[in-house]
Amino acid sequence: MAGRLAGAAATGSDAAAATVDRARVGSTSAADTVEWGERLGRVARAGDLICLWGELGAGKTQLAKGIARGLGVADIVNSPTFVLMAEYAGRLPLFHVDLYRLANASDALAGGVVDDRQEDGLTIVEWPDRLGPVLPAARLDVEIDGTGDEPRTIDVVTRDPRYRRYVEAVR
Repeated sequence: MAGRLAGAAATGSDAAAATVDRARVGSTSAADTVEWGERLGRVARAGDLICLWGELGAGKTQLAKGIARGLGVADIVNSPTFVLMAEYAGRLPLFHVDLYRLANASDALAGGVVDDRQEDGLTIVEWPDRLGPVLPAARLDVEIDGTGDEPRTIDVVTRDPRYRRYVEAVR
């Protein structure tokens, strides 16, 4: 991810020209959300970036727990809100980043959330909007709509053909 954040964000014309791959699934419980995440974790490859979008209470951390399970992570996965990034051992190293408490990309970069080791593992970012213009175009976006006790709609979206396997994994 370090190399990708050094100016790898797509220009407007690049992003507009890219084909969008998308799958939409539903979740009626935290257990459903974890199961969808597990499917994503099973197809993860080294160097991948997954961005989790959604309001507070949408289930981003539940999805991250499922991704971790799909990677074979045995540890309990919690939101790293106060430490910014947590690392877990699995089939691939998992780097779970939570940018909620940061204002912008400068804060994120100064906080050390970019690490060369991430190229060898999977990086999940909660609150990726904090990265602004340095957010790489090569990524998977998982958009979770819904909070509280209501059902969730989960959109798995990419504009990069290297990430199509994630969309296929939830279809």
